[in-house]
Amino acid sequence: MLTKEKVQDFLKEIEVDDLVTNFQVMGNDVYIDMTAHSPAMHEKKKLEAAMKQAFASEFGEEINLKLKIVSPEPSEVQLSQIKGKQIPGIQNIIAIASGKGGVGKSTVAANLAVTLAKMGFKVGLLDADIYGPSVPTMFDTEGQKPISVEVNGKSLMKPIENYGVKMLSIGYFSGANQAVVWRGPMASKALNQMIRDAAWGELDFLLIDLPPGTGDIHLSIIQEVPVTGAVIVSTPQHVALADVRKGIAMFQMESINIPVLGLVENMAYFTPEELPDNKYYIFGNQGAQYLADDLGIPVLGEIPLIQSIREAGDVGRPAALQENSKIAEIYTDTARKMVESLVERNKFLPPTEAVKITTMAGCSPKK
Repeated sequence: MLTKEKVQDFLKEIEVDDLVTNFQVMGNDVYIDMTAHSPAMHEKKKLEAAMKQAFASEFGEEINLKLKIVSPEPSEVQLSQIKGKQIPGIQNIIAIASGKGGVGKSTVAANLAVTLAKMGFKVGLLDADIYGPSVPTMFDTEGQKPISVEVNGKSLMKPIENYGVKMLSIGYFSGANQAVVWRGPMASKALNQMIRDAAWGELDFLLIDLPPGTGDIHLSIIQEVPVTGAVIVSTPQHVALADVRKGIAMFQMESINIPVLGLVENMAYFTPEELPDNKYYIFGNQGAQYLADDLGIPVLGEIPLIQSIREAGDVGRPAALQENSKIAEIYTDTARKMVESLVERNKFLPPTEAVKITTMAGCSPKK
């Protein structure tokens, strides 16, 4: 005869007793209330099928199992479910993003990377701008190709290194004059390979230079790795800041929830070489500061529009490498504020998880 004690012992044996909230035995009828591991419909169906098969195998086909399986509360899922894997050896992953193109985001990312390296950190830079890779040019590494190295029996790409920064970019795999004409999934796959199949080694920071706007690449990044925080780059004018709001809103979405470490205002003012103390606010004055105050995030730095920054980027030697220069001092101050914001973020917030996106049209859920 089937008893409640027999059912209870069997639930412990198949290790689901922690999921059971209530059960009753009435003759050959067994009523069980359970909570699934995750809210996904396929998880509940899998659990139901496994339970019925296990009970039939143990107690015979005459047992009538009646299951009620409910989803866990979202907060419980967020607290208990690990979504995505850290990259071994990498402490902090920082996304460098912008609401629109043409604001100098890649220039800021390159100069922040070399500044952090000068400060003694171990730094990597991933050029995630698949369709417009600029890292090879800015670091004077055009034409170089990553070699294959074996790490723990696995063949990995060895990043290109210059100025103390380890780098990977699609520009190292495609020709300088070759257009990358890929659909979203193909670009995302290439990007994931550069993240996961690379011998990054031990890094304090991996900076990811994202494409402008919000789209496939951004979703791929936040699905694939737990981004620690985002730095948003903008110019002061209203049209750029309007797009910045959208970029920040993406990171602050409830389903994404990546902390924004701060804003970098690029081309904040123009300083002619012959008048280094003069500032001309040709794109507007303190636009990023007003936006930052409105959104409650810090301004990490105001980068001037200086000819030497452009020239340094064009010849492949980032301006922040210019010892004892005003621009190197500005980038050092910006990097220091970013690290301070990061330390505060890590002190008061839990680690960011890779996001499992299941509701956006055209995006496959993370397996």
